[in-house]
Parts: sequence; structure tokens; C-alpha cells
Amino acid sequence: MTKLDHRVQGVDHTAFPTFDPAGTVRFYRDVLGFPVVHSICAAGWGPEDHPDFIHFFFDIGNDDRIAFFYYFGLEPVHGHRRGDVYAGFGPEVPEFFVRSRHLAIHVENEVDLLEYRRRLDVSDWPVEMQIKHETIESIYTHDPNGYMVEFTRAMRPITPQEDLDANLTVDALLDVVDEGEPTFGKLLARKAELIVERAAEWEPAQAESRR
Repeated sequence: MTKLDHRVQGVDHTAFPTFDPAGTVRFYRDVLGFPVVHSICAAGWGPEDHPDFIHFFFDIGNDDRIAFFYYFGLEPVHGHRRGDVYAGFGPEVPEFFVRSRHLAIHVENEVDLLEYRRRLDVSDWPVEMQIKHETIESIYTHDPNGYMVEFTRAMRPITPQEDLDANLTVDALLDVVDEGEPTFGKLLARKAELIVERAAEWEPAQAESRR
């Protein structure tokens, strides 16, 4: 596989529609303290049937932004009680699948994480979960639009060995999916095969690092 230059500089912004601009501004600006940093007033944009709209942005740190579209005259889409109100998930869709779509915002340490928990818990959108994963600790809530929002801190750095393991896992996943009828057991077996196949490639690099 050809290695491509990594030229991007992170996420510029992520964007979502809203039918509740007032609640959205309350949540992101007034509760969380994310300033409004940019807006676009678009009239007569796009095809003739495209409504006029406002596109407004909040600063979420590190030059990253979360943005929302408010379309004038557009009737609200029927929401669902679970998760992303615009995805239209029916009751047959498992809860874990619904919640897999979310925005995660990084904070520096536990003190900052607990500060955002405090801000949320005294608002109309209290924290719904606080979980320690393998390497991170996170809190979760839903914003006024039904989008799941996560705040997360690293409990320790990710090591180069874990990066290597992640690439093995993804390559093994692609192989077993391509074969058809993938299972977790097949993924682990293929991953073991890849470790054996690639061990010879790693030995020179490991020897160099020990010098």
C-alpha cells in the first residue's frame, strides 16, 4: 500500500440541521460556554426550491467548530424519542446502533471533564452516562436536537504499539468482511496470521530502536 502524505490539520467543523435554534444556542453558548464565531446568512442560495437559511458556528476549541443550519419555512421533520431525531430510527433499530452516531469533544484533564459535567447537570441537559473506556473517560448527553454529545479526556497516552495493533485490526477486519460471513473469531484468527506474516518486516525497525 502506498503511503500518502498526511496534509490535513484536523476537523474544521461538523454540521447538523436544527429546528430549535434557541435551544441550540442555549445549550452550546449559554450552558457549555462555546462562543458563536461565525454565521452565514444565505438567501436565494441553490436551486429555486431551496429555502433561505442561517448557518451558525460555535468554537469548540483548537480552531474546531460545530455548526448548525436553520432553514426558514421548513416544517419540522418528525423526530424519534431515541437519539438523533433526524435519522428516523424505528423501534426495530437497537439502542447501541442509534447511539453510535455522536460528536466527541476532547478536554485536557479530569478537572475540565468534571467542570463540563457540572455545567450540564445544572442545565436542562444533564449528563446521562459517565464511562471509563480503555484509554479515555467520557460523559454523554443529548443536545436540544437529539444529537448525542460526548466530552472525553485521555487517561493515558496511546502508544506506538497500540497504533500498530490498530492497523492490524483494521486490515484483518477488511479481509474477513471481504470473504463474507465475518465473525469476531475470524477477525482474531486473521489478525494472528497477519502478525506472523509481518513479523519479519518489524524486526529491523525494532533492532534500530534498541540501538
